[in-house]
Amino acid sequence: MIWANFLHIYQPPTQKELWVRRITNESYRKVFSGLLTIPETKLTLNINGILCELLDKYGGKDVLAAIKKMVEAGNIEITGSAKYHTFLPLLPESEIERQILLNEETLKKYFGPDWKQGGFFAPEMAYSRKVVEVVAKLGYKWMVIDELAFPAGKKLSPDTLYKIKGLEDFYVFFRERNLSFTVLSAQVGTAPTVLRYLEDRLAKNEYVVTAMDGETFGHHRPGLEELLFDLMKIKDFQSVKISDLLIRFTKIEEIEPRDSTWAVTKKDMKENKPYARWKNDGNIIQKKQWELTDLAIQIVGRSSQDKNIRELLDQSLHSDQYWWASARPWWSLEMIERGAFELKTVVLGASSSTAEEKQKAEELYRDILYTGFDWQRSGRVDQLSRQEDEEIRERLEDKEKLFITKEEYKKMIKTLEEQMQLSAKAEEFHRAAMIKDRIRELKEEMEKAKE
Repeated sequence: MIWANFLHIYQPPTQKELWVRRITNESYRKVFSGLLTIPETKLTLNINGILCELLDKYGGKDVLAAIKKMVEAGNIEITGSAKYHTFLPLLPESEIERQILLNEETLKKYFGPDWKQGGFFAPEMAYSRKVVEVVAKLGYKWMVIDELAFPAGKKLSPDTLYKIKGLEDFYVFFRERNLSFTVLSAQVGTAPTVLRYLEDRLAKNEYVVTAMDGETFGHHRPGLEELLFDLMKIKDFQSVKISDLLIRFTKIEEIEPRDSTWAVTKKDMKENKPYARWKNDGNIIQKKQWELTDLAIQIVGRSSQDKNIRELLDQSLHSDQYWWASARPWWSLEMIERGAFELKTVVLGASSSTAEEKQKAEELYRDILYTGFDWQRSGRVDQLSRQEDEEIRERLEDKEKLFITKEEYKKMIKTLEEQMQLSAKAEEFHRAAMIKDRIRELKEEMEKAKE
């Protein structure tokens, strides 16, 4: 069994300094300083250009240095992406290309000219034919996408490489959902549980690709970084970079993947709504967000001399504002307002904007904000959240949960108790409280576990 693990780390350009520093301390610094001590580490990483700049600005230069050292040693490969984490399938090709090139320029600054090894990650794992054609044109050779993108009616084989029809030597790698969800949702806490999950697959000549947010390790799930370190050391579960799979496997099949994201559900795919978390026809807020987005892009296209406005548009296209307007179940009026305000500012500040366009931007901004307030007051947000598919909550059915022994629970709890004490000693009381809550959850689960 060959394991190719992919991590995605990112913070939006609007992220506050407080949260950049906190997430750096809780996750990034622990993860990469820990991996640096493990010679067996092999990892594929997406770090968007904007996060590099935020780390540089807010006390994370040591994290960047650790990543660069592992890139130079061959332990980590970095993928291309969009600098400001834009939702690429819904953008014009010119904007897709611009975001990718801006990202390349930033990564070159922090990791040197040789970081580009051929892999690409579209933010939100959002796949479309338009996106992959731009990506291939810019010299990339493969993408990592979700397994629900695999053609309907066909069976995904774990010993086969998949090329995209009509593109010369361009491959896609599909992340395995169950294993990825199991790890990121903290259903497992020690390496033996992963080995039991894989069972007879360990002895087979096949590969598995997992993909998840790097912030899961240490920030969202305190202590889970220890699992990542343990997995890297297991000889029966050999870790490789995704690019290594192109050398290790020779069986090839041509396919045409379906439009998808890593948050898409089977229900979304049946209804042909692969981008429903970012643009849902039934979501009036998202509809107006994209109307404002398209207006800003159109106007800036006529204002090539407005450098500051052009840069503001680049940043304001980040995907977070649309995601947090979905209410399925994620919702943040602050993120919605901030995104709409920035797009409105682009329109108002562009020299080529007409009076009518400026008025339209003001109207769209007010509609987005007032509708958001109305959704909160009326309870619509809660209603949409309750209707959300359980799969998106990243929880496994009872029959899919892994068997964890009481001894393994005790090991997890011991690790977390040590971290809780260190956090309290450092007066990081918010983090200590989070860890305490997780310990309580594990103790409750342990009482139900078998010996």
